[in-house]
Amino acid sequence: MATPIGNLKDVTLRALDVLKRVDVIAAEDTRVTAKLLNHFGIVSKQLVSLHQHNERRTVPGVIAHLQSGRSVALASDAGTPAFSDPGARLVAAVREAGYPVVPIPGPNAAAAAFSASGLTYPQFLFYGFLPSKAGERRTAIETLARLPYSLLFYEAPHRVRDTIADLKSCLGGARTIVIARELTKLFETIHTCRLGEAEAWLNADANREKGEFVLIVEGASADAVAQFAEGERVLAILLAEVPVKQAAALAARITGARKNELYARALELRERDP
Repeated sequence: MATPIGNLKDVTLRALDVLKRVDVIAAEDTRVTAKLLNHFGIVSKQLVSLHQHNERRTVPGVIAHLQSGRSVALASDAGTPAFSDPGARLVAAVREAGYPVVPIPGPNAAAAAFSASGLTYPQFLFYGFLPSKAGERRTAIETLARLPYSLLFYEAPHRVRDTIADLKSCLGGARTIVIARELTKLFETIHTCRLGEAEAWLNADANREKGEFVLIVEGASADAVAQFAEGERVLAILLAEVPVKQAAALAARITGARKNELYARALELRERDP
């Protein structure tokens, strides 16, 4: 069951009906869910904690509730369970045990941000949270660099600056980025700029680093995709004659493709065919 991502008025009528009728609520954060229940005058509900650190241990207890004939609602802290939130293991286990799983749709930060982004790419790829370690994060971004889709990420406030820096480093400063923070809340902000300008925008006001973020980055253009394809063709030829780093640098100079993307591709090719 999807729950509000900020503004409690975004809860659906169906969600309220479910909350009133179910016997048990498995909640990512029981305090947040209790606040929602209290706001709408829903009392005497059994709350069970189910978050990323205890989900595996909690699953048998939820199954036991179902076996005894009780109904269970699964609620994230905010947004939709199993959508960059805990819940997928429980859903799989409940299905395997033979019980129906019914989605109750509602508020979603990624959909809200994309709808207000103004980006005209009809397709997008939702990635969720990038890796927290810098090297792994950059590697992940490199694998997405050539996709012709808008790229949607979730990010925490303490990592948003590093993530934006890595996006610029890996994708270049020319692509458009939409920075959406505190969606549906009092200080909701949706800002559009070039990746090369995003760091300066953050620096202009310390408050801009606060809150939960959705970052939407423009996808690779058709010309960029074609350019990389030519760079990859040249790279394959050069790899047979010179080391990886030199091959990537030469292929970039010859074709205009981005060197770091070609270098990452060269490493993939060498690993596949040493």
